[in-house]
Amino acid sequence: MTVADNTAAANAAEAAEVTIPAASRAERFASFDVEAFEVPGGREENWRFTPMKRLRGLHDGSAPATGESELELDAAPEVRVETVGRDDDRLGQAGVPSDRISAQAYSSFEKATLVTVPAETKASARTLVRLNGPGEGKTAYGHVQIRAEQFGEATIVLDHVGSGTYADNVEFVLGDGAQLTVVSVQDWADDAVHVSEQHLKLGRDSRLKHIVVTLGGDLVRVSPTATFAGPGGDVEMLGLHFADSGQHQEHRLFVDHAVPNCKSNVLYKGALQGADAHSVWIGDVLIRAAAEATETFELNRNLVLTEGARADSVPNLEIETGEISGAGHASATGRFDDEQLFYLQARGLPEDEARRLVVRGFFHEILMKIEVPEVRERLEAAIEAELEAIGV
Repeated sequence: MTVADNTAAANAAEAAEVTIPAASRAERFASFDVEAFEVPGGREENWRFTPMKRLRGLHDGSAPATGESELELDAAPEVRVETVGRDDDRLGQAGVPSDRISAQAYSSFEKATLVTVPAETKASARTLVRLNGPGEGKTAYGHVQIRAEQFGEATIVLDHVGSGTYADNVEFVLGDGAQLTVVSVQDWADDAVHVSEQHLKLGRDSRLKHIVVTLGGDLVRVSPTATFAGPGGDVEMLGLHFADSGQHQEHRLFVDHAVPNCKSNVLYKGALQGADAHSVWIGDVLIRAAAEATETFELNRNLVLTEGARADSVPNLEIETGEISGAGHASATGRFDDEQLFYLQARGLPEDEARRLVVRGFFHEILMKIEVPEVRERLEAAIEAELEAIGV
């Protein structure tokens, strides 16, 4: 054997030891069994942006539950609320955990909360589910499922507040013709760590508006996955996040188009300020071979307000059929637009007020889509407070 042959053999052996990531999102592994997942080290594609040391052991099994989260419910009169055990056969219908923390959360909760919108019923008021963390230094796991039965309509607000370490799965199950608006607010205390996988399953001709708002917490990672159980489904996935100094905010979306004639529209906007503020947005859309006449678009915009902040944005679009109505994706990250500031200042506005108007305008598109006045006003006030903190 020649030297060249020996080199080639050595290279082949080395390559055989390398773990090659799945070439397609269609090959993404999922399981309810936490031991079916390897302990991530931080170099995997699914974890490469996440500061693993700040997960407090959620990823490696070294974080047993040492506390409990507390739920406060203010439900519309038409909506049913139940507390069920792990053996309830409705749990897990919306999706299967796709990472180790999600599987750990699924295997660790003792009781789940089910919120059901009855068939052919339109809720007369919004339903509020407020989750309080287990407390500083404590860890808890949870599970919430929101069900909208056939032709049911409702607005649900999930409000996450308090301290501690918390991992959960949240399910949204929409029956045929159902219409659901969901606002998931992560307004944690500065010490909190929250890792959440949200499973969205849409029935035939159903519509879901899913809005994620992330403001607080030390580390927050939210991963919504949308799937379609029948044709005609329409999902709008919106997000607003504002990262401060030292905060890590990560949003990982996956839209799986596996049936024909469905729509998805993704729009996330984020602002960052302060040293080591870090936001991550991953947007994956898969259009499978059977998903003809699909219409989809995803867009991410990030506004960096100060030095030392960093935004990572990765849109991905995978298409397995040419018979689609339309598909596209876009991403942009930048600082203040000098032309916009000049325009406003030229009309007599002071620089600080001009900057405020630019940021308000940046978020306005998403804020106006939040149809719950109390939530929208709260978020507007929170954005104002963030801007005041840096003198903008």
